[in-house]
Amino acid sequence: MVIPTLRYKDAHAAIDFLERAFGFERKAVYEDGGTVRHAELTHGRGMVMLGAQGAGDPQFDTRMSSAYVVVRDADAVYERAQAAGAEISREIQDTDYGSREFSARDPEGNAWSFGTYDPFAS
Repeated sequence: MVIPTLRYKDAHAAIDFLERAFGFERKAVYEDGGTVRHAELTHGRGMVMLGAQGAGDPQFDTRMSSAYVVVRDADAVYERAQAAGAEISREIQDTDYGSREFSARDPEGNAWSFGTYDPFAS
């Protein structure tokens, strides 16, 4: 299992956005003096961990990253992301490899792709 770990300048805002726009759910948020040191957000059977930039090991400073999230209904996630004001960077589409997917950016520029392609299913 691989779990992406991201850093954000405003981790609180990132958590709120990921929940509102993409349907992530808070599993845990650990703070120290109002700074998010570590958070775990789930999406189905997947997870992303995140924290505030500078909230620990400097190797995890904010850099633009990308993640792919396997979903059952890409159209529903797309509609949710649009309704939350997410910047859609690749419109919803059917691919030649059988996936229905789209891409969006979070407020700090990280790219998130959501699609029905599941490499574990084959």
